[in-house]
Amino acid sequence: MTTGLPTSLPLPFDGLDQLSTGQTQATLVILGGLVALLVVGVHGTWRLARNVVTIAHEGGHALVAICSGRTLTKILLHSDTSGVTVSKGRRDGPGMVATAAAGYATPPLLGIGAAALVAADAISAMLVIAVILLLATLILIRNAYGVLSVVLTGAVFVLVAVYGSGNVQYGFACFVTWFLIIGGLRTVLEVQRKRSRRRAPDSDADQLERLTGLPAGIWVALFLLVGVFSLLGAGRLLVVWPPV
Repeated sequence: MTTGLPTSLPLPFDGLDQLSTGQTQATLVILGGLVALLVVGVHGTWRLARNVVTIAHEGGHALVAICSGRTLTKILLHSDTSGVTVSKGRRDGPGMVATAAAGYATPPLLGIGAAALVAADAISAMLVIAVILLLATLILIRNAYGVLSVVLTGAVFVLVAVYGSGNVQYGFACFVTWFLIIGGLRTVLEVQRKRSRRRAPDSDADQLERLTGLPAGIWVALFLLVGVFSLLGAGRLLVVWPPV
């Protein structure tokens, strides 16, 4: 009898080996998209998976804050899937505007970045980059729930990177791509719905209105455009038809 962890995850994806490479990849792209739609569209799964989009959202705030010369203080992730990134610096100006605008733009931009790596057959690089970004975020987290969320998310990427077969890694990468973009779009629609009910007076869009004078609705529209163009860009990168 042998014991120990398997060298690869024996998931149904391995049954695709009988197809050509192009057919296998096309199938995994479609399956990844369908699973992402399911996860984002079903309330129960979205309630849990939304934490990952929040991590990306707050990570975007944090990265741009640092790049714009602000002093990053902390990131908090809450069990209601909301988050807060606190930084010190000028309360106005281009740096603050860029920091505020980065949140909703980051998940879809990460998604199209992932799509580019998938299209370049750099799945391992994508998984490693994801783990590095999560570790960098973990250093800045200042509450227990946030630490748990980031650690669990990172653990999934590590498991897939270490034990996943080639097809599992490809399918997972496609899922992550679609999930970040579609999930990012849903969060924008959610904040606009809350704004319409006057339940989000301090949303990123409202903060940007106060900073720039540009109506919050315009900022929401810009966030949606980023998501839509990311979705189209990812589709152009990943969907090759007919598969050969």
